[in-house]
Amino acid sequence: MRFGIFLPAGQFPGEEHGDALARTVEAAAAAERAGFDDVWVAEHHFMSYGVCPSAVTLAGYLLGATSRIEVGTAVSVLSNQHPVALAEQAALLSLVSGGRFRLGIGRGGPWVDLEVFGTGLERFEEGFAESLDLLLAWLSSERVSWSGHAFRFREVPVVPRPTAPPPVVVACTSPGTEALAAARGLPMLLGMHIGDEEKAAAVARYAEIGGPAAHIATGVAHVADSREEAVRTVRRELPRWLGPGLAGYVPVDGRPTTPRDPREYARLLCELHPVGAPDDCAATLAATAAATGIRHVILLVDCTGSRERTLENIARLGAEVLPKVRDHPGP
Repeated sequence: MRFGIFLPAGQFPGEEHGDALARTVEAAAAAERAGFDDVWVAEHHFMSYGVCPSAVTLAGYLLGATSRIEVGTAVSVLSNQHPVALAEQAALLSLVSGGRFRLGIGRGGPWVDLEVFGTGLERFEEGFAESLDLLLAWLSSERVSWSGHAFRFREVPVVPRPTAPPPVVVACTSPGTEALAAARGLPMLLGMHIGDEEKAAAVARYAEIGGPAAHIATGVAHVADSREEAVRTVRRELPRWLGPGLAGYVPVDGRPTTPRDPREYARLLCELHPVGAPDDCAATLAATAAATGIRHVILLVDCTGSRERTLENIARLGAEVLPKVRDHPGP
């Protein structure tokens, strides 16, 4: 199995933006020391849930600050930017890092970002497939021209051209996006808001259209001396920063939304994911692999609102949990 950490760069109570970003960099270095395979950084705009507005920029910094671990975006929001610009950045990072960069992309949401960046609601609702195809064409070609609905340009050379295209994974939260990924042979990145049964169903739907793929599951992980202690800590601390963060999702068109209850969400995450003593966490990870067939898991490790607890959690996961499941035989 393969294990990574997921770092949204959330702003904890009492932190400045720089504190959140510095903690994210420190956590990535700790993950490399602890033996994780990869680290994934998120992109958010205008909210405290994540104060990193450019996942590829932060990924580039982390690639320079590490030597072994792979670094990916989870995700770069394709609806907010030109796919050629994102593809160029991905190619650049792949080349200068010796192939350690992984590009995770997502549709995003109907948020105010679309207004600020001028891409508009149509790019989110109707334009994701074209944007994805243009990005993939750029990463796999020597020259590209385009004549589509949202993009149109004469043939130009691809510079820089990666030796091999960086791996691309697509965040999937709907059957429609699953089908787009499957038709293009791209692995899915499945979110932490769903459990093993729903992840297995998504994998099955994908398999009806595409072939086998190295999908990635996202979860929450926190280790303590007992399950009771771990759950108590997460349920107490996670809502303190998650609640204000989730309030940052503002629809561009005023559509009604119902924000998640942060306390209920914390309870759900503790039920679904590896939160507990080391043996509890190992058993949960093994059960996810068996139920879904997914052999790559990335874990939100900084859910407790503390730099010190985050670093301790990463170290304990690496030393006490991952060795128990790394060679799990799978389904």
